[in-house]
Amino acid sequence: MNALASTSRNLRHAARILGLDSKIEKSLLIPFREIKVECTIPKDDGSLVSYVGFRVQHDNARGPMKGGIRYHPEVNPDEVNALAQLMTWKTAVADIPYGGAKGGIGCTPRELSMSELERLTRVFTQKIHDLIGIHTDIPAPDMGTNAQTMAWILDEYSKFHGYSPAVVTGKPLDLGGSLGREAATGRGVVFATEALLAEHGKKIKDLTFVIQGFGNVGSWVARLIHEKGGKVVAVSDITGAVKNPNGINVFDLLEHREKTNSLVNFQGADGLDPNELLVHECDVLIPCALGGVLNRENAGGVRAKFIVEAANHPTDPEADEILSKKEVIILPDIYANAGGVTVSYFEWVQFAEYSGVHVG
Repeated sequence: MNALASTSRNLRHAARILGLDSKIEKSLLIPFREIKVECTIPKDDGSLVSYVGFRVQHDNARGPMKGGIRYHPEVNPDEVNALAQLMTWKTAVADIPYGGAKGGIGCTPRELSMSELERLTRVFTQKIHDLIGIHTDIPAPDMGTNAQTMAWILDEYSKFHGYSPAVVTGKPLDLGGSLGREAATGRGVVFATEALLAEHGKKIKDLTFVIQGFGNVGSWVARLIHEKGGKVVAVSDITGAVKNPNGINVFDLLEHREKTNSLVNFQGADGLDPNELLVHECDVLIPCALGGVLNRENAGGVRAKFIVEAANHPTDPEADEILSKKEVIILPDIYANAGGVTVSYFEWVQFAEYSGVHVG
């Protein structure tokens, strides 16, 4: 199901349960502002290439809008719109005084050099600088972006508005970033998992885990679960998937991935068809990659007893219905992955206060 259709369907369902007035429901479905910009840059070989960038500002009723910037080939208006809406609900659930926003550029960052990524980020910032700001809309890293990306945005934005360290979060430490921000989303997922399991009388150390996605969030989730004695029996990323019923040594896998840029041919596990990962036997399934990976085609085959949504909207509504009938317990993304925005708030508020404007 389309990402925006899926997210909007969930909101309508929640509105019916809460008995919301139809006018309020409609206002919550329509974003505050949608921005689409063309970003043309010279490549390292001198040729010109154009990308399309987006920023959707969904709601600012509770405070400045907040949300990551994603570099991925599947970035499109509906995806960004859905993610911006989810950020509004996430900051509300976490009781952080922010609204919701999201941005992205439709590109494949692995195919761009560092200098090309810098040029692309700076051009994108030039196109949106007058629509973001310390008390308006604060970007952060997301899939395909990192602290370096935020440093480029901060530098480019400051050319127009003066030095403004609170305009982005997830910055390098030298520029006012927060210790632990890189691990924050994954660590929050693990805290949320512990809380969910405790309600059912279970502990991480006694259970098996399957993790889809081994980027920033997935690798931290795997590492922390491994440290707590949990058994990670299967992992996947864009390069492939591996399994070991006796448990994967996550630190060895991280070292292998660092050396080879791949999970394939890891000596501590067997290969696995990535399409089988989501239905692999385990106690807890943690999708940490793209949205919509659990759908009506594969939900019936899920064997996990718990699903923790570390990714944004990984379970579409049709899959929700199937999994509910199977009595699979799902921890929603707007709670499970809120650790990143929580630490981003701590990073932002110190500089927002420093600027002389009270925030609360």
